[in-house]
Amino acid sequence: MDHASLAAQQCHPRNGEQALDNAKAKELLAALPGWKLAEDGNAIGKAFRFEDFYETLGFVNAIGWMANQQDHHPDLEVGYNRCVVRWSTHDVGGLSMNDFICAAKVEQIAGG
Repeated sequence: MDHASLAAQQCHPRNGEQALDNAKAKELLAALPGWKLAEDGNAIGKAFRFEDFYETLGFVNAIGWMANQQDHHPDLEVGYNRCVVRWSTHDVGGLSMNDFICAAKVEQIAGG
């Protein structure tokens, strides 16, 4: 699966869903260039760089709009010319398919 096919999917409610196992998370992560699995295996993240605060803020706002549309929200660390995006699913205590779908959508926002 590539990031375009992941990004084409929509997030779904996590009714009774279990967290993805490490093998599945690593398989999905292979479709997302530059994304890393957290040491505890419960989140994925990537740092993005920009020319200035204006571009950074535009990126953050686009992520915010997408996240609200998907009803799945990241942790963001924002600075003048950078943004670190982290996805995890608190409802399942780890990673869900929604995290990978949204990470792929972030790649599209970033132009990747």
